[in-house]
Amino acid sequence: MKRAGILNRHLAGALAELGHGDRVLVCDAGMPIPDGPRVVDLSFRAGVPSFAEVLDGLLAELVVEGATAASEVRGANPEAAALLDGCFPGLELVPHAALKERAAGARLVVRTGEARPYANVLLTCGVFF
Repeated sequence: MKRAGILNRHLAGALAELGHGDRVLVCDAGMPIPDGPRVVDLSFRAGVPSFAEVLDGLLAELVVEGATAASEVRGANPEAAALLDGCFPGLELVPHAALKERAAGARLVVRTGEARPYANVLLTCGVFF
């Protein structure tokens, strides 16, 4: 058994398969899941695990070169907006409808138990060298 890091075998395996430029959608429990990408659903109950907890774990494992979120997050979920701004100084904001369109091209979707609106981010993977 792994000693540290992500223990969920489905998520650990999916992360190991990602390459430069691949996109990962980290989403709340209410985000529509697009057909096509691999989905790892971590939701247990409303709020568990939180968007912040999942994002923190993913950022410990991934190199991220870009992030996109819904512009509506600023007004509807200031806590998620502050988290995203703190994690991604170059955060791109687009209308929620555009985020859903872009999410269709994700290689992986990680669904959290977050039950607050617009706690979603589309990450673009970078490289460690």
